[in-house]
Amino acid sequence: MPLNLQHEKLCQKLKGHYAYYGITGNARSLGIYLHYLRRIWKKWLNRRSWRGHKLTWERFKEMLEHSFPLPPPRIVHSYLKRSESII
Repeated sequence: MPLNLQHEKLCQKLKGHYAYYGITGNARSLGIYLHYLRRIWKKWLNRRSWRGHKLTWERFKEMLEHSFPLPPPRIVHSYLKRSESII
């Protein structure tokens, strides 16, 4: 798959993951999930190389920052707001 299509699909999946698991108190777990997603994506991008060109972490981080940024972890649902309205 081309990089731009991979990026688009990963962003969709991350947003869906944040929408489902993005509750109050789960921010750390969302950050860990994003960390491992980056590691796995880098691993699979390295497997695409046929000429021995390895993707270094510096180049990968630069690619993430400038060309293909991934959405940051986000809390979508707050159970604190609901409990305040009940009281």
